[in-house]
Amino acid sequence: MLTHSLIIRYSWEAFALVWLVGATYTKPTLRAMGAGVRAASLAILLVGFFLMASDWVPGWLLTRPLPVSPALQAGGVALTVIGCSFAIWARLALGRNWSGNPTVKAGHELVVSGPYALTRHPIYTGMLAAVIGMALADPRWRCMLGVVLITLALLVKIRQEERLMMETFPETYPAYRRRVRALIPGLF
Repeated sequence: MLTHSLIIRYSWEAFALVWLVGATYTKPTLRAMGAGVRAASLAILLVGFFLMASDWVPGWLLTRPLPVSPALQAGGVALTVIGCSFAIWARLALGRNWSGNPTVKAGHELVVSGPYALTRHPIYTGMLAAVIGMALADPRWRCMLGVVLITLALLVKIRQEERLMMETFPETYPAYRRRVRALIPGLF
């Protein structure tokens, strides 16, 4: 029988597999965000994921601000699966334009269809939905703090990506920005 923690684990493993396989099929990079910003956002992201997945944290971070309920756990698991699936769909839609860091690839194309018609950063939307789902399924302080750190890291990456896309597509990206929200369709 699949438990909620196994379903969450398999969702993230599918996400990681798509990333690992896809990383071998990307176009050469022409420009990227600065190394310092990249290192800082990666460090924050890794600490956030460590908190989400580890019990090796101080005692108070293991306490729960919310009671565990089957409905909350089920909703959290569903949100994690949906979030990972949405991020995978977005990764596949980017194809060879993808990079783990904000970059401009050789022959870079502005993808505005599929999940990119719903949000400009659907990979980050999916990741955020998935980590929020994890925090709902296991409502401990360590997970809440992890969500905050991951959100901060992704906001840094969004800012860098937005700058690169505005420079690379000065004619088309401004209209795309006006038409499609950054993370949450219709809101933000």
